[in-house]
Amino acid sequence: MKKVRFGLIGFGAWGSHHARAIAECPQAELAAIAVRSPDRQAEARTKHPGAEVAADYRRLIARPDLDVVDVVLPTDLHFPVGADVLRAGKHLLLEKPMALSVGDCQELIRLSREHQRLLAIGHEFRLSSLWGKVKEMIDAGAIGEPQYALIELWRNPYRTGAEGWRYNIERVGNWILEEPIHFFDLARWYFSRLGPPQSVFARANARRPDHPELQDNFSAIINFPRGTYAVISQTLSGFEHHQVAKVTGTGGALWASWSGAMDRTFHPTFSLKHFDGQAAVEVPLSRITGEVYELTDEIAMVAEATTGSRTRIATGADGLWSVRMCLEAQRSVSEGRVIPF
Repeated sequence: MKKVRFGLIGFGAWGSHHARAIAECPQAELAAIAVRSPDRQAEARTKHPGAEVAADYRRLIARPDLDVVDVVLPTDLHFPVGADVLRAGKHLLLEKPMALSVGDCQELIRLSREHQRLLAIGHEFRLSSLWGKVKEMIDAGAIGEPQYALIELWRNPYRTGAEGWRYNIERVGNWILEEPIHFFDLARWYFSRLGPPQSVFARANARRPDHPELQDNFSAIINFPRGTYAVISQTLSGFEHHQVAKVTGTGGALWASWSGAMDRTFHPTFSLKHFDGQAAVEVPLSRITGEVYELTDEIAMVAEATTGSRTRIATGADGLWSVRMCLEAQRSVSEGRVIPF
């Protein structure tokens, strides 16, 4: 079977993990890497000697032999670079958040349709043996009619990113678009059979009074049809990386937890418990979970999707909804009121 040839734009802390995942994927070949930093270029050549390394991503997308381009850049570059990739006729895997505005997300979707190219968004939590098992059990009726979810993250502060981009609010958009966007996506995914979310109310605060836009603590309530709601909560004032998802319904409850020294650890601890109304039991999971593992699955699924296969990767429509929920949550923080969708 012919391998799907990938180009990668971005080779920073997370981009290097993407390169590893592509190189290790049996269905894929890492053919080219674009990264501006000379030091990162040298690292890319050392770790991936079979890939062409260039400073300008336009040289990469001009190659006629590439099937997919994977974009792992600061958020403000997602739209312009992603749009160039689609216009070049390549399939696009774009890291979350999809873009900084709903309009830009809509334009990427339009371009993907115009050029008949795949548009996949990096919500890799959907591929997790843990977070994905929660969705599977909800859909199978394990908790009856879903009524409530709490998705919470306790972690250390964000890494600053190359050249400190993550602490530049003009480049990051807002911090809800960074990590909480994963949890908004999970909540919408878990409750998808109920219909789209209806409204959001959010609060946030910061430890640094001179930078209130850098929100260390954030919580939101998302309302869904039939009175169902989800609570999304995050603190960057903690330590290590600990995430839980607790979902209850008319006939039971699920409690999923994941912990690691950092988010990209290869050695996490994790568990899933199911309460059926009578007793709580440990649910066996098929494999180890964590974003470094889900990334490998994501690359494989994108490779499969280029052939028309159905996969569980997040679509452009999913990416747009996630961005929209985060932007309205930030609006709720700023205006102090419930924002309807």
